Amino acid sequence: QVQLVESGGGLVQAGGSLRLSCAASGGTTRTYTKAWYRQAPGKEREFVARIYRSDDSTVYADSVKGRFTISRDNAKNAVYLQMNSLKPEDTAIYYCRYTGWADYWGQGTQVTVSS
Repeated sequence: QVQLVESGGGLVQAGGSLRLSCAASGGTTRTYTKAWYRQAPGKEREFVARIYRSDDSTVYADSVKGRFTISRDNAKNAVYLQMNSLKPEDTAIYYCRYTGWADYWGQGTQVTVSS
């Protein structure tokens, strides 16, 4: 059974940085496409960033482009999200997602950005 565990969330002031990590245990998901999503209070879950399994190309939501960077470590079967220049509107629960033969989600990590 595959489990994804996020870490690195917390409270940060506007303009600050955080680095989220997501690691998988169990299963064979090293080559899966990996992504980050987020869900703010009272809002639907939304896409943040994705890194493709085929060529490590990346895609970002317009709201985070230029501020966030997604990366992966295949040896550790992990995905990261470096978040810089954080804004209060980035406050949300952040989820990692591994997609391939199956679809897996982490349990989420809270990011709170104070103004």
